[in-house]
Amino acid sequence: MHRIVFITAPDLEVGRGLAKEILEGRLAACVNIVSGVESHYWWEGELCAEGEVLLMVKTVAERLGVLEGLVMEQHPYDTPEFVVLGIEGGSERYLKWLEESCAGE
Repeated sequence: MHRIVFITAPDLEVGRGLAKEILEGRLAACVNIVSGVESHYWWEGELCAEGEVLLMVKTVAERLGVLEGLVMEQHPYDTPEFVVLGIEGGSERYLKWLEESCAGE
């Protein structure tokens, strides 16, 4: 039910914009932005290395489809990272807050 989604973005401005859209849409309870990420990857047959920011999005499974749609629509990359991990456990209070925050008021 509870999920963490990893999304990389080219810079802090894009990351903050995505976080705002995600949170305003109640698609997540929290978005952490980690700056200073160095990504190394294959793209179109070439080995690339770029500086990026990483968004760690705490959400629920029920919001994943809408969240992915927003990211694919708003993200400047042709193929943005959207990787979903399950949350195996956590404090009951935190997970309840996460659920309530994604449901809206």
